[in-house]
Amino acid sequence: MATSSNRKSHGKWMTRLSRLGEHLYGNRRRIATVAVAVLAVLLGYHVVFGRDGLTAFRNKQHDLRDLRTETSNLQRENGELQGHVDRLANDPNAIEHQAREDLHYTRPGEVIVTLPANDSKH
Repeated sequence: MATSSNRKSHGKWMTRLSRLGEHLYGNRRRIATVAVAVLAVLLGYHVVFGRDGLTAFRNKQHDLRDLRTETSNLQRENGELQGHVDRLANDPNAIEHQAREDLHYTRPGEVIVTLPANDSKH
């Protein structure tokens, strides 16, 4: 008797499975459309927010702009320093000026007066 109930149970499952298959086959276009739509949404999300998506691309563009600005500023500063080095290498007056300023050198008879720093705690 157990085999008879197993056959009936198996028959019910086969009938249900067959109906489900017919239902899916009948709605295959609708199911495919939903699947394509879900795939398109996931792909769009990945394109915008993924590791190499538009958001990362925009961040890299900002980084590039900042680095170009920094490079430009450093090149300008480098040019100024190179000009200063050239003056120190070729102009004795520039050497004297730098020594007097940095090392507080004086000529005979000169007096250096150092004023106190401005404190705003009065």
